[in-house]
Amino acid sequence: MAWDPAQYLKFADHRLRPALDLLSRIGAGSPARVVDLGCGTGNVTAILAGRWPGAAVTGVDPSASMLERARAEHPGLAFETADAARWSAVPPVDVLYSNAALHWLGDHDGLFPRLFEQVAPGGWLAVQMPRNFGAPSHTSVAEAAGDGPWGERIRPMLAPPPVDPPAEYVRRLAPMAASLDVWETEYLQILEGENPVAEWTKGTWLRPFLDALEEPERAGFEAAYRARIAAAYPPAADGRSLFPFRRLFMVARRR
Repeated sequence: MAWDPAQYLKFADHRLRPALDLLSRIGAGSPARVVDLGCGTGNVTAILAGRWPGAAVTGVDPSASMLERARAEHPGLAFETADAARWSAVPPVDVLYSNAALHWLGDHDGLFPRLFEQVAPGGWLAVQMPRNFGAPSHTSVAEAAGDGPWGERIRPMLAPPPVDPPAEYVRRLAPMAASLDVWETEYLQILEGENPVAEWTKGTWLRPFLDALEEPERAGFEAAYRARIAAAYPPAADGRSLFPFRRLFMVARRR
């Protein structure tokens, strides 16, 4: 998938808040090795380095365009190109942090225990993932697929929600955890601009569907999607739109 850093960062403040909420729950004192898995443009990697200045902090991401921007904006930090599905730590890390990245990967039954194995005894795994897949922001993709000839390409890409209910992550991590905290938060995001929810998803969830199409189908599908989003999230009297967004968090300490 071709990521657009500028599109993704249009709502940087809103995207940063859950990252900070996750970070605040990690009880690590002076870790030696910290990894930001799925670091994107490196903004949170820099915050991790600020929290633990004595640690070797590395950002890991598969996207060349995201890492190009990360290296340009944070030249003093280390970044590595790797896919989280195959990444491994040698030696194990003291903090493995992942914000809004692992929902792009499948097989969470295998993925989460494997990632927890990359954490040293007494170390921390901290993960945040969106769980907003039943909201119009996400279901409108399937609905818009039926509005034109692009549906032939879009429908095979549709899949069940990629993030499971919280109890499933407790089941996966509890056998290896000395402590485990799993919770959800729904953020009521107040967005500005024209059809801002469509602009939000264009930087994330909508991206692979747009990348799968060529013109004029791409423009047609996006217009159909944007029309549905504009109706689902109309602006208030002050011109701003409310966008409720649910996220799943987990912080686990390794036995």
